[in-house]
Amino acid sequence: MTTGQTSDSSEPAGTRRYRSLFISDLHLGTRGAQADALLEFLRECEAQTIYLVGDIVDGWRLRSAWYWPQSHNDVVQKLLRKARKGTRVVYVPGNHDEFLRGFYGTHFGGIEVCETAVHEAADGRRYLVIHGDVFDMVVRHAKWLAYLGDWAYEIALALSIRINWMRRRLGFTYWSLSAWAKLKVKNAVSYIGRYEEVLAAEAARHAVDGVICGHIHCAAMRDFDGFTYINTGDWVESCTAVVEHEDGRMEIIAWPAQSRTLNASRAAIAIGRPWRRAA
Repeated sequence: MTTGQTSDSSEPAGTRRYRSLFISDLHLGTRGAQADALLEFLRECEAQTIYLVGDIVDGWRLRSAWYWPQSHNDVVQKLLRKARKGTRVVYVPGNHDEFLRGFYGTHFGGIEVCETAVHEAADGRRYLVIHGDVFDMVVRHAKWLAYLGDWAYEIALALSIRINWMRRRLGFTYWSLSAWAKLKVKNAVSYIGRYEEVLAAEAARHAVDGVICGHIHCAAMRDFDGFTYINTGDWVESCTAVVEHEDGRMEIIAWPAQSRTLNASRAAIAIGRPWRRAA
């Protein structure tokens, strides 16, 4: 179990401290990555342990066209800086950053690369941390279809930007075509492959209490026969993360992104129902 740390008096006012942070699906290297929102989140949130739960860098997209603005480099540097200052940073690669799967057991700038991890929360519950793509029937058995879906999502994301430019001129609020399209497609994949149920079953197979994953870009927290399924969401549209409080309570938070919402509040808001141990 991770030992406690004292608060650094040099931290800026308003810093939010958690025991652990879980983030996934940043997709750095794509135009859809909300790097500025993520940087704001990382500056204002501190934790003893940070888990990078896959698809941090989008190797698929970078192979076809190089896109790496300064803000994406700043995210990488921020994570490396946290590791240098004593934060434990664990990187569990996903399918989009599968090029790192040949480096299990190594460290890059203090960041551990692992196939999976088991996180023990402050309340004693143990969680399997895994990206989750190996349980996606489309990625496992029809990889070409996964690439096609990724390409279609990029088109939807570009259209979303143009649609919202017009909506702002007409006085309407933000609406995400790309998030809607991704949710519909990925929900279909989840339904066909029984993604959430299979991940909960994987937790049972590893004799842990729950699983924390990413991959389907849909933040969620659910119980399946005593096993807890937690999905971190993404940093392309929803800008969500999972945080562990000092008492072991898990919570999904959504971080406002100025680039994608109108009049966004700076405070993180909780979504869903945090898991609590039954009385």
